[in-house]
Amino acid sequence: MALAERINAFVKLGAFLKQFATEHPTQDKTIPFNDVFFDGMLHQLKLTEENNRWFNKENLRFAIGNWTEALQQENLENWTNRYKFDAISPKKVAIIMAGNIPLVGFHDFLSVLISGHDVLVKQSSNDKHVLPFLAKYLEYVDESFKGKITFTDEKLEGFDAVIATGSNNTARYFEYYFKNKPNIIRKNRNSVAILTGNETEAQLIALSDDIFTYFGLGCRSVSKLFVPKGYDFQAFFGGMYSKSEIMNSAKYANNYDYNKAVYLMSLFDILENGFVMIKEDKQYASPIATVFYEYYDDMDSLREKLREDANKIQCIVSDLNVPNEIEFGQTQHPELHDYADGVDTLEFLINLN
Repeated sequence: MALAERINAFVKLGAFLKQFATEHPTQDKTIPFNDVFFDGMLHQLKLTEENNRWFNKENLRFAIGNWTEALQQENLENWTNRYKFDAISPKKVAIIMAGNIPLVGFHDFLSVLISGHDVLVKQSSNDKHVLPFLAKYLEYVDESFKGKITFTDEKLEGFDAVIATGSNNTARYFEYYFKNKPNIIRKNRNSVAILTGNETEAQLIALSDDIFTYFGLGCRSVSKLFVPKGYDFQAFFGGMYSKSEIMNSAKYANNYDYNKAVYLMSLFDILENGFVMIKEDKQYASPIATVFYEYYDDMDSLREKLREDANKIQCIVSDLNVPNEIEFGQTQHPELHDYADGVDTLEFLINLN
């Protein structure tokens, strides 16, 4: 199976997914095998939402929309053109997937297959319906994928390398268990934003997307702000207001009420606007419905802190020429070459030989 053929199959998958990136999916008769898969995909999305209430229709559409954009032929070619696939000897690569946001493991799945390897997938119970269905669609689009994709709920066996994503705690077990295999082990990371007080209203509204998309459950979700001493949070709360309807989610509202009660009983100083709380805290990982903040004295010392804590940070939102910064509102729109934890997955896979 040549690289061009693998790319073509994923382009067709992207076209199939596009039907489900809108509020009211409409069947496109020109999509291959749509008569077999369209209604089935609707059913898998329904099962996903019923199984995990964090994965509501809006978040499912958003994730699918992102992959619809990524799986364009130009994007896939620009991504893969950076590498040499000439001498790939197919290996079986196990992937242990997280389940914090919809299709969070799809990039690893894509990377393994696009590089010519076989994939053995162990999914999270929180996100177990859609990906196997998409894998079946790939096998219909190109029969060469048959036998190259395996899903399992059992102990992983018979693999040559592993990509595992989990918490800092599970990562210790992964590192021990997979110490004799080539591996990528991912731990907890969070994203931050640097504010100065000079942000425009549009930038702060865009920041609300970075904070609230997927209810803040993604590693690319901004969970902490760095602000100068004396910062006035009024403008920040104004930018967040456009997301007030998030309280219509019972799970989010319950978490908001619970965490607010904990803070108040613990006599913590918090500021809140009825749907999000901010709390001064040096940690990066904040609870749902909470954003931590920390004051900085000057940009030089902040840059040094960010450099020292780089292994805890996924994205930095800023317009201050900070290394690897991301524009306001863009954390949830990664490119194919935006690798989790900054580890080049394709380079790892190519070098398995």
